[in-house]
Amino acid sequence: MRKVKKVTPRDNFELELVFDNNEIKVFDVKPYMDRGIFAELKQPEYFNQVKIFFDSITWPNGQDFDPGHLYIESHNKSMKRTLKRR
Repeated sequence: MRKVKKVTPRDNFELELVFDNNEIKVFDVKPYMDRGIFAELKQPEYFNQVKIFFDSITWPNGQDFDPGHLYIESHNKSMKRTLKRR
């Protein structure tokens, strides 16, 4: 299982993640924001408070994602740049 080493909040409710294999990926949080506890993440000031917690990420009120889910559901940062240029 991959571990998250670094997280950086980005515009448009995305997270830039650096994993233990030094792979940099982008995770889109928007699809989860209408689900229960994740609704609080719609507030940009709160969303930006994301931090590393053990091998994954968390927010102050306990919202978190499994690191395996983050790894599988995110896309490579370089792939997104390529897609934007087309």
